[in-house]
Amino acid sequence: MFEIIPAILTDNPQEARELIAKADGVARLDARLVKRVHIDIIDGVFADNKTVDPSALNEVDHSLLLDFHLMVNEPVRWVEKCVRAGGDRIIGHVEMMESVSEFISEVTEAGLSPGLAFDLDTSIESVEKRLLLDVDVVLVMSVPAGFAGQKFDPKVLDKISELEKIRKTDPTPFKICDDGGVTIEYVDDVRSKGTDEVVIGQRIFEGDLAKNINAYKKAA
Repeated sequence: MFEIIPAILTDNPQEARELIAKADGVARLDARLVKRVHIDIIDGVFADNKTVDPSALNEVDHSLLLDFHLMVNEPVRWVEKCVRAGGDRIIGHVEMMESVSEFISEVTEAGLSPGLAFDLDTSIESVEKRLLLDVDVVLVMSVPAGFAGQKFDPKVLDKISELEKIRKTDPTPFKICDDGGVTIEYVDDVRSKGTDEVVIGQRIFEGDLAKNINAYKKAA
């Protein structure tokens, strides 16, 4: 089922907790609308920006599944923090990994679902195909990673099509997730190419979250 995932990118721990609570309120009323939230973690090395640390969410009470999107140097070093913060999936950027296979193994051994993220200008061919078949989700950026509010770049559509072809060879196919700048005007374009999930940042939280998610789903 096609899924819209609200994303949180902030350096304010209180704001992060409040947005999780807002999404959790919608999930408790209608779990079909929201079941997971995407938390952007940026360390100031990968991008010239810095967000909350996963530890800020250690004591937060909610019913959601949490995705931690690690835009950090050596994501493998952040796995334990994400486990303690109640993560479900840990998605690391391949550009910042010395060993992609080590990251996948570390997340899997921790009992969580591994994912790989590709920045806008990073080719899928930069990672061995066999490693893509070992993850639960492959995330492609449709803006340069690191900042909210950027404009969608349609060149990501070819990358989504490429992933769609690769996963047809996988007996347990990974999900394809698109992240960055996807407006209602573009959501059907990414869905029709094979995307299973779209991450939407601050605009999804503006106003009525449930209505905003429904609007995206109808447009897809």
